[in-house]
Amino acid sequence: MLPLTLLKSSTTLPLLVELKSGTTYNGRLISCDHYMNLNLREVVCTSSDGTQFWKLNECYIRGSSIKYLRLPEEAVENVQEEERRESQQYHGGGR
Repeated sequence: MLPLTLLKSSTTLPLLVELKSGTTYNGRLISCDHYMNLNLREVVCTSSDGTQFWKLNECYIRGSSIKYLRLPEEAVENVQEEERRESQQYHGGGR
């Protein structure tokens, strides 16, 4: 299971992103690209010291500034289901 596959299967799921600066973003993943740049919706941003909060409709996070991501368990289950479907398509029969 590749990290980008896991991330792409997490579209519309809640996600926590911590940046290298310590700032955190909690929101729903809209999209990501192969550089791991993220678009989030319904975001709550928390300052690195935890004293300030901002509510944002949408935000863009550059992949190179991400320290770590926290995904719900549903994301792993979604990837496993997609992998099963793909393996059935490729091994479905024929000659």
